[in-house]
Amino acid sequence: MNTKHSHIFFSPLIALLLTLLLAACRDVPYDGQTVLTRGGMTYRGGISNGKYEGYGQLSIGDSVIYAGQWHMGKRSGKGVCHDSLGHRIVGTWRADTLVSGTRTDSTGTYSGTMNRDAIADGYGLFTSPENSVYLGDWVDGKRTGFGFALARNKRLRVGEWRADRYLGERLEYTTDRIYGIDISRFQHDVGRRHYPIDWSKIRITHLGTISKKRVKGTVDYPISFCYIKSTEGTSIRNRYFSADYLAARAKGIPCGAYHFFSTRTPAAAQARFFIANSKFRKGDLPPVLDVEPTHAQIKAMGGPAVMFKAIRTWLRIVGKHTGTRPVLYISQSFVNRYLSTAPDLKHDYNVWIARYGEYKPDINLVIWQLCPDGRVKGIHPEVDINVFNGYRQEFEDFLRKETIGQNRSAN
Repeated sequence: MNTKHSHIFFSPLIALLLTLLLAACRDVPYDGQTVLTRGGMTYRGGISNGKYEGYGQLSIGDSVIYAGQWHMGKRSGKGVCHDSLGHRIVGTWRADTLVSGTRTDSTGTYSGTMNRDAIADGYGLFTSPENSVYLGDWVDGKRTGFGFALARNKRLRVGEWRADRYLGERLEYTTDRIYGIDISRFQHDVGRRHYPIDWSKIRITHLGTISKKRVKGTVDYPISFCYIKSTEGTSIRNRYFSADYLAARAKGIPCGAYHFFSTRTPAAAQARFFIANSKFRKGDLPPVLDVEPTHAQIKAMGGPAVMFKAIRTWLRIVGKHTGTRPVLYISQSFVNRYLSTAPDLKHDYNVWIARYGEYKPDINLVIWQLCPDGRVKGIHPEVDINVFNGYRQEFEDFLRKETIGQNRSAN
C-alpha cells in the first residue's frame, strides 16, 4: 500500500485560513442552514457563535472536500473527505485531526488509524483488489510492527514487519516447545581426543550465542528428537551412527538418519549408499537430505537445474525405499538464492532450515536449526540445537503422519 504521497486537502494552514475567512464572509440563508462564501470556497451547514457547528459541507467550486460533523469550527466526529489526489476517506476526526477511517485508492482499501495526512499509522486492515490482506501495525504508511498477512496461493504470515518487509515470527523459548539435536562424529571427536555421549544425562542447557533469543525461564530442556549423520557422498560413513542410533532409541527419543549431499557423485549412487548404511525402523523420523553446496560447487556440477535434478532423484529413491517423504535440509541463503527455481521442492517437501537469526524462517518449515554452538549435558563438544515448528500436539501429529511406518533396516 503506497499512501506516502497522499495528503488531505485540509492542511493546518488552510484550517487557519478558514477561521479567518469565517470572520469576514457573508451569511446567506440556504434551506434553513447558513451558507458562507469567500472566493471559491463555500460552507453550508450549522453555525454557532460564528464557528462551524454540527453538520456541514465545505466545498471548492462543485467539489465537496469535507462533509460531516464540526465543533467550534473544527472537524470533529464522523465525516467524509477527499485528499488532493481525489481519494475518498470516510473517518472520524477530533479537533481537525483524522483519528481513524477507511481510505480507498487504486492499491486497495485501508481501515484503521491514520495520521493527519490520511496515511496508515497505528493499527489497521488493508485489503488489495486481489484480496490479499494485512492486519496489524503501521508506521507512516508502511507495515511496521506485528501483523498477519494472507495472500492467494501463499502461506499465512504471522510475525514482525519493518518498512513493509516481513522479518518473521520471533519465538519465545520456553519449556512448552519441542527441542531436538543433530549429531555426527564431531560430537565425539575433537582433534585427537574422543568423547563418548552419556545418553543417560542428555538435556539442552544453552541455545548458543550467535543470535539474540527471547528465553523465558532457565534453559533445561529435554531432547524430543535426534537426527544422526549416516553417510556422505558414496564413500563416507559415520562410524558412530549405529551406536548413537541404538542409544537414542533405547532412551525413547525419536531419531532418524541424514545424508550429506555431494555434488561430485551420482545422486542414485548416493541414495543407494545411504540406504545400505543406515537403519530405518517403524516410528523413525523421515530421512533427511542435507544440501549445503557452495555456489562454485553448484556451477561445477552444471548449475542449479542439474543440482535440483539430482536432489529429486535422491528424494525419490529414498522415499520409495522408506515409504515416507524425506525432509530437505537447507540454509536460509540457499532458499534465497536457489529454491525459487524449484517450486515443486519448495511446496511438496518439508524443510529443515539452518538460520541463525532471531526470526523464524518463512517457508514450509518442519524443523528450525537455531544454532551450531549449543550446549547439551552429556555431550562434550558444541551441538546443533533445533526446535520443531509447533507444540506437543503438532509434533505428535507429525510423528503419526510422517515417520517411517515399516521396519526396513538395511543393515
